[in-house]
Amino acid sequence: MYKGTSASAGIGIGKAVIVEEAQLVITRQAVNNVEEEVQRFKGALDETIKATEKLAEDLATRVGEKEAEIMQGHMMLLADPMLTGEIENSVRNDGVNSEYAIENVCNMYADMFASMGDELMQQRATDMRDIKTRMQQMLMGIQSVDISSLPEGSIIVAKDLTPSMTAGINPANVTGIVTELGGKTSHSAILARALEIPAVVAVTGFMDGVKDGDQVVLDGSTGEVYVNPDQAVTADYEEKRKQFLAEKKELEQYIGKPSVTKDGVQVEIVANIGKPEDVDKVLQYDGEGIGLFRTEFLFMDRNAMPTEEEQFEAYKKVAAAMNGKPVIIRTLDIGGDKEIPYMGLEKDENPFLGYRAIRFCLDRREDVYKPQLRALLRASAFGNIRIMVPLVTCIEEYRQAKALVEEIKKELDEKGIAYNKDIQVGIMVETAAASLIADIFAKEADFFSIGTNDLTQYTMSVDRGNKKVSYLYSTFNPAVLRSIKHIIACGREAGIMVGMCGEAASDPMMIPLLLAFGLNEFSMSASAILKARKMVTQYSVEELQAVADKAMSFATTAETEQYMRDFVEKVTD
Repeated sequence: MYKGTSASAGIGIGKAVIVEEAQLVITRQAVNNVEEEVQRFKGALDETIKATEKLAEDLATRVGEKEAEIMQGHMMLLADPMLTGEIENSVRNDGVNSEYAIENVCNMYADMFASMGDELMQQRATDMRDIKTRMQQMLMGIQSVDISSLPEGSIIVAKDLTPSMTAGINPANVTGIVTELGGKTSHSAILARALEIPAVVAVTGFMDGVKDGDQVVLDGSTGEVYVNPDQAVTADYEEKRKQFLAEKKELEQYIGKPSVTKDGVQVEIVANIGKPEDVDKVLQYDGEGIGLFRTEFLFMDRNAMPTEEEQFEAYKKVAAAMNGKPVIIRTLDIGGDKEIPYMGLEKDENPFLGYRAIRFCLDRREDVYKPQLRALLRASAFGNIRIMVPLVTCIEEYRQAKALVEEIKKELDEKGIAYNKDIQVGIMVETAAASLIADIFAKEADFFSIGTNDLTQYTMSVDRGNKKVSYLYSTFNPAVLRSIKHIIACGREAGIMVGMCGEAASDPMMIPLLLAFGLNEFSMSASAILKARKMVTQYSVEELQAVADKAMSFATTAETEQYMRDFVEKVTD
């Protein structure tokens, strides 16, 4: 049995199909006619853009607009004049062949993205390497692997799957994916989940232990993979597959039902989104609102800042689609860890502790922050928009943001522009500082939303991307749990809504604790909503108090996790 990282839930059983791209040998060659070579590059570039456009259109039709945006992101990279200009300059100034110029320039950008340590930038590095290979294949007349017409019951096995390869998969024929590389947040993993294909990634040494035609069984929920298992194992997983599909079907009955506990406590189960198009999935899974709209994605993958009008249209679209349900929109959260060239950000020595989020926005009021706040206020006339301020550490930051909102309200009043005069302005509680003075914030903020990813990182002084210290990164650590409980208590005491938009909000082992603590709103990926609603309906908040007291009595993360795991298994059995 092999063990990897679960990337897309479900059970896959089928025959292995080894997918390997031909290794490209790129050598430096001098060219006599540089202008002719530049035209050769431009021709390959145009063909690659056309092929990518076709992939994006196909994805939009088969899966959805959101997933198609992954390939549209590739098109934006291919159309970036900075990237293509550097490749052309390399051909002209160095007198080298296009393949070599592409290799050097794309690798430089990919290495720069990869060095940033941010998950989004790591993915950008993968995207850059993908388009590099595709342009080179176009120049060299090499056909990329076609995985759109694999036989039924195929399990794709690869060193890694690029987004462009995954986009071509026909889910009717592919029952699973196993790769040696990749991560849960990679674009390939996102596409696998969208296509509802079970997938396990980061399975070390798997390619050495499997060959074409081998029987492969994988569990996308646990990360377990078997090659040529005995009949008993296969039969066991066949049964698990039936159960998984039955449970998935059963969750549909929770569409349209309220998120209420057995003893009548009502909560909201809402969704995290990154783009307006994500709303379709929220509505599909019956989300009760948007708990986090990450606006930074509107600012990325482009050559200039989005205008106030562009932002207004994006926020308005989401607000109108949600038809009166709450839509919490987080103001821009970028910093030295995210590469947005037109922002003119200097690279921070320690970006997560540096010039980012509200610190950046308050410093760039006129050109960045006020246009965004104005767009948000204008869009609030079309739905239930709430504004959320990220990474606050002191009350002065919140007061300055609130003062800007009031200033813009007066401007809109003078111009007779409609907006919600009672719009709520809350904070994302994600720093140890904000947690410690949550009682102070609760007196002035309209709502709280706990960002457990950063709260855990900052409380534990752990870079969540650093594998050497990842064992310390757990929301079940007693320090983090105490912080969460304290934040909720302060919010409840002041009579304001307290939500959570970090990963923990959809964690089956965390949900009982959050209910006992008194959390009002759980925000998560849209696909997790129905499962969370089912869990909420199984519990009584009154009965969970004793469970929470016991969980809070443990001194170690391991004890707390084990206790909650045992409790949840007992309830769900």
